[in-house]
Amino acid sequence: MSNSIGHNFLRQSLLAPAVLEHQSKINSSCTVGNTLFQVQASSQIRKSPITTEFRGIYLNVRKSKLLVETHRVNSAFPLAALATDLPSEQLAEMFDLDGNTKLQVHITAPTPGSASQISIQVTNGSDPLVLHWGAIQNRKEKWVLPTRRPEGTTVYKNKALRSPFVKSDSNSFVKIEIDDPTIQAIEFLIVDEQHNKWFKNGDENFHVKLPVKDKLVQNISVPEDLVQIQAYIRWERKGKQMYTPQQEKVEYEAARHELLEEIARGTSIQDLRARITNKNNTSESNKKILSETKNQIPDDLVQIQAYVRWEKAGKPNYSPDQQLKEFEEARKELQIELDKGTSVDEIRKKITKGEIQTKVAKQLERKKYFTVEKIQRKKRDLMKLLNKYTAGSVEEKILVEPQTLSTIECFAKEKEEQGGGPIINKKIFRLDDKELLVLVTKPAGKTKVHLATDLTEPVTLHWALSRNPGEWLAPPPSLLPPLSTSAEKAIDTQFVYISDDPSYKVQSVEIEIGDESFVGMPFVLLSGSSWIKNKGSDFYVEFGVGSKQALKDAGDGRGTAKALLDKIAGLESEAQKSFMHRFNIAADLVDQAKDAGELGFAGILVWMRFMATRQLIWNKNYNVKPREISKAQDRLTDLLQNIYRTHPHYRELLRMILSTVGRGGEGDVGQRIRDEILVIQRNNDCKGGMMEEWHQKLHNNTSPDDVVICQALIDHIKSDFDVSVYWKTLNENGITKERLLSYDRGIHSEPNFRRDQKDSLLRDLGNYMRTLKAVHSGADLESAISNCMGYRSEGQGFMVGVKINPISGLPSGFPELLQFVLEHVEDKNVEALLEGLLEARAELRPVLSQSNDRLRDLLFLDIALDSCVRTAIERGYEELNSAKPEKLMYFIALVLENLALSSDDNEDLIYCLKGWNQACSMLMNGDNQWALYAKSVLDRTRLALASKAERYHHLLQPSAEYLGTQLGVDQWAVNIFTEEIIRAGSAASLSSLLNRLDPVLRETANLGSWQVISPIEAVGYVVVVDELLAVQNKSYEQPTILVAKSVKGEEEIPDGTVAVLTPDMPDVLSHVSVRARNSKVCFATCFDPNILADLQANEGKLLHLKPTSADVVYSKVEGDLTTGRSAIFKEGDPLPSVKLVKKQFSGKYAISAEEFTSEMVGAKSRNIAYLKGKVPSGVGIPTSVALPFGVFENVISDGLNQGVAKKLQFLKEKLGKGDFSALGEIRKTVLELAAPSQLVQELKNKMQTSGMPWPGDEGQQRWDQAWMAIKKVWASKWNERAYFSTRKVKLDHDYLCMAVLVQEIINADYAFVIHTTNPSSGDSSEIYAEVVKGLGETLVGAYPGRALSFVSKKNNLNSPQVLGYPSKPIGLFIRRSIIFRSDSNGEDLEGYAGAGLYDSVPMDEEEKVVLDYSSDPLIIDAKFRQSILSSIACAGSAIEELYGSPQDIEGVVRDGKIYVVQTRPQM
Repeated sequence: MSNSIGHNFLRQSLLAPAVLEHQSKINSSCTVGNTLFQVQASSQIRKSPITTEFRGIYLNVRKSKLLVETHRVNSAFPLAALATDLPSEQLAEMFDLDGNTKLQVHITAPTPGSASQISIQVTNGSDPLVLHWGAIQNRKEKWVLPTRRPEGTTVYKNKALRSPFVKSDSNSFVKIEIDDPTIQAIEFLIVDEQHNKWFKNGDENFHVKLPVKDKLVQNISVPEDLVQIQAYIRWERKGKQMYTPQQEKVEYEAARHELLEEIARGTSIQDLRARITNKNNTSESNKKILSETKNQIPDDLVQIQAYVRWEKAGKPNYSPDQQLKEFEEARKELQIELDKGTSVDEIRKKITKGEIQTKVAKQLERKKYFTVEKIQRKKRDLMKLLNKYTAGSVEEKILVEPQTLSTIECFAKEKEEQGGGPIINKKIFRLDDKELLVLVTKPAGKTKVHLATDLTEPVTLHWALSRNPGEWLAPPPSLLPPLSTSAEKAIDTQFVYISDDPSYKVQSVEIEIGDESFVGMPFVLLSGSSWIKNKGSDFYVEFGVGSKQALKDAGDGRGTAKALLDKIAGLESEAQKSFMHRFNIAADLVDQAKDAGELGFAGILVWMRFMATRQLIWNKNYNVKPREISKAQDRLTDLLQNIYRTHPHYRELLRMILSTVGRGGEGDVGQRIRDEILVIQRNNDCKGGMMEEWHQKLHNNTSPDDVVICQALIDHIKSDFDVSVYWKTLNENGITKERLLSYDRGIHSEPNFRRDQKDSLLRDLGNYMRTLKAVHSGADLESAISNCMGYRSEGQGFMVGVKINPISGLPSGFPELLQFVLEHVEDKNVEALLEGLLEARAELRPVLSQSNDRLRDLLFLDIALDSCVRTAIERGYEELNSAKPEKLMYFIALVLENLALSSDDNEDLIYCLKGWNQACSMLMNGDNQWALYAKSVLDRTRLALASKAERYHHLLQPSAEYLGTQLGVDQWAVNIFTEEIIRAGSAASLSSLLNRLDPVLRETANLGSWQVISPIEAVGYVVVVDELLAVQNKSYEQPTILVAKSVKGEEEIPDGTVAVLTPDMPDVLSHVSVRARNSKVCFATCFDPNILADLQANEGKLLHLKPTSADVVYSKVEGDLTTGRSAIFKEGDPLPSVKLVKKQFSGKYAISAEEFTSEMVGAKSRNIAYLKGKVPSGVGIPTSVALPFGVFENVISDGLNQGVAKKLQFLKEKLGKGDFSALGEIRKTVLELAAPSQLVQELKNKMQTSGMPWPGDEGQQRWDQAWMAIKKVWASKWNERAYFSTRKVKLDHDYLCMAVLVQEIINADYAFVIHTTNPSSGDSSEIYAEVVKGLGETLVGAYPGRALSFVSKKNNLNSPQVLGYPSKPIGLFIRRSIIFRSDSNGEDLEGYAGAGLYDSVPMDEEEKVVLDYSSDPLIIDAKFRQSILSSIACAGSAIEELYGSPQDIEGVVRDGKIYVVQTRPQM
């Protein structure tokens, strides 16, 4: 739908239309409707004061010599429409037609602004009847044909109308409305077409004279411009009220009535004009109206010309002043043409080509043009949209039940176990109840293809080879297996039985391909006299490596509801018969899916989506009635809606399943698919050719393809019967000529209609589309709205009628809101539409959680609204090309809200949405930090999208791979399954919007394209990897620049790496960042995808990187590494060697802080003891005790742990031989250690005398928790990252000793890390720090997102400068507890950055909390932020001054107070 033009612009602009409840306040930037006279909108619609009066009701039956009308009066446009509700009416006359058959005529008189209603009813009749009729106008006897007619009306020889009676039991009736005051009567006859029988009034037509008002002169019309002015005067006189569209119409007709009364009293038109145009209270707007009436150009032409101008301008939103200017410009353009001598008729022919008049007529009805209304969205607490339903971890569910393998699966297993080389490809195709195996292996470098089937008849393989996928090339004779014969460009090879065992009837063929240039093998099978293909196409097997791993992993069904998927695969041949079979099978499996949990519904979704995307056969040699399909859909969707109601944690999956199925609807809705196509054929005389073939297809087995076919026919007819448009619509929606031919009742012909059928075909096919969509298109918006708001389709003859009642209990104003959405659903400028869609979804959300017997219809409505958001935002991309940041952010917020409304666990999305609202508020208030803050929200939103995509992949992809393999689905469809699921939702649109905004924010906030973490110049060869984690233990032989898509923060940097470049966002003070700086490795984040793509395109090439503190300049190096490097660098001294000194057990299991020495504990413990009493009074230092060096080794040697000691010795030997799997086993074994009683007693004493709580006082379980935490610290000596790190610098791992620092946890509001010299720039005059909410593990560990970062000049510590706001979605919080920190002798060696390699373990598990920064005072309160950040900076400066060297400091903030928990030299 386009923006609308009024019936007469000035008329439609006169009275303000109704305002939705949601529009109680009008957006200042937008005009409601097309009102020229601005009024304050009232939240309640005032009722019209007009009273109703009935007069002159009678039926005048008179003789007429004319049976039909012979000439149409072109200047008149009578209106007639089907009346669905019987108003208060009176019986005017009754007649006997034939025997007991009676004719009754009821007529209702008009009131000002209303229509005359004529109800014609035939009682006690059994045959279908047709009303043959026309209208009498201006006392002439010629019939005119009203343009609006009862449903199903056809034009008879351009002389009369034929309207079908609606059958109801033994009665038939038809109702007509006439609201044109120039029509004085209607005439009619009644026709029984089946028996060619005419019913007349004697020998004449029936003649019904319409009632008129006393004294009104019906044959005189009032100029429309005078009616407009009189209506305006009435509107002003009544206080400029806000009218509903119906009240507006009543007022307009009341104005006409007043003028007609004056004319009836003898006032001439000229006197009337002079009187009402010279009133003292005529406003400027009236004058504008008058100025437009002076021209002689017909208003309808001005409207059309204005519409043409508006379309050429791109359908912009015009203000009221611009609207008036546009109409004046259109009128001027037409006046110029008139001045050139062009006649009005010639102008009319020139500008009313094609569909323009129809488009304008539709715009006139809607009474909107140039402006897009906007609803006023309700203010809601976003937290009321919160869902925290999670279905638990997918990993933990591996639902595998024992299953008997089929004959072919047994054969495949035997072949795989024989070990005939690596498996390159494997597929099992279903052949009805039989199977075909294709297994590609590569023994000794040669490709071998194994084919096997359990078909009982002899089978011939008709095959070829391909150098390009899909082509048929004759194989070289040397490759032919036994029993082969040549055919044209192919080979025929007989399958051979491999066993005489009657219970193991398998035929097979093996082909060995020696030529590596062949990439695949196309083939078909001949069994008996039947050719067997792959769903209508050739089979094709690829020889390339790539799919093997996925297929093998899918083979065991891990991460799936395997038993359910196996059952689905076993029932697929039955499901292929028809949609009825498939939906009934799915319904039967719903309980099993529910028992399997989230993975069960994931399996159902995968199966249904394979069906919806045409990967599975829809119909196979089975005739099924549409109502049976509809009934099966109804059964399935009813079960799904019940689970939606009772299992909220599955709702997101259930919505996706419903969107693939369609609404269904038992009984009449489905039956109308069969019946209505017959009515269309009969009404439009198109009973042969393509329409008959489609009719046969619909009767045999209707499908979602029929929606596309119907749309293609409509597009074809609208394009003036251009058949290429028909094919374009089909092909764009996945329907090819081959697919049309493949139906059981194939469609062979192209549409071939007559031009005189155009209007009636468009009307009938448009109505039929609603029926098709009601069954097949659950996500179709118009159909979904109709099902919720209610509609009625009358029956015709044998065709049943349908009545859908409106759903009760919907929010106030909801129908008007949906009407608003429908009116704007095709707007080019989509902002108002998006607001309406989101408001509708927000209003609907609480209803979806309530008990409702029509929940399914509400769900389909919500799904349709959701889908419409995506299509609208995609259509609106062009609108955003030059949009300002505030509009981009607003659109992002709208799409994000839509995604949140569709998600089960949406807490992170809700907080992102609150963040965007905060960013918009900052921008509106002129906060110069808005772009920096918005960038953090953007980064967090991206993380949320990545997390959602990862979850979908984890949940759905294993089922797609396993079931896809079982069902023989195309490999490409399996590979992209999850990707396409994501693309079908709002997430893809949201990601695109974020990409548009990102460079704008970076430029505004002066962030540039890079964040340089370690500014080291480097030369190396580019290597692109997905994850740094996957290559952290690798050693590169030549200097390497790694371009890694993912860097989490805890990885090691591989040997030989000179630079790591990534789009990921690890914290500047994360472990990997510190390692990069300490190892003199260039490390930087690239924010510009174009730069990143260019770096990736240079893979394998030698680049020179030259970073600054804010940029990385790179260039290609000519020549080899030696010449390139020598031209840039001078060789430096080798890195100093590092050495560990093994520590001995001192005889003490626990010591206090006063006993900390270098022989007892590491630098971490010693530094914290040194700070005690030396830092400023405002900085707190936690109380500490320690388990010193040697305690771990002494515990192992204790007699309690003799068995554990032996096991550890064995595993260490295993590790020494290079078996790194022993690392995990060692860590598990350490956790088996028992605590000597002396250790327990000493630790208890030291903690209690130091004032720390003793865990054992709360019970044995609490001490067990503490002891397990201590062992986890010791075990971290053997974590992979630490172990390989020591190997790289050739440290003796056995010499590494682990003390354990014991501290009481401060339940932090915030945690921070300080580097007292800026690590990115090396500037010693400023402090750099990062702050996170909660515990510091999210800062130093592998938690996604960025911390708040800031710098502070040491000479101005009270003025910290924020560099970036936080984007971390998760914060860690903990109860009052104890933490056990690693403190090894290898963490602070000169030349070796061992810090952060080992674990610190709290006694209690931290609670993960999704963070809401919009209420965090550190973000929203500038004074609080300045106070906290300057306090952190002051603490860092004081500690640096105390040590006399740059420090790396960790600490927390609690109730505004700073606590330092450790410090070490900055490296």
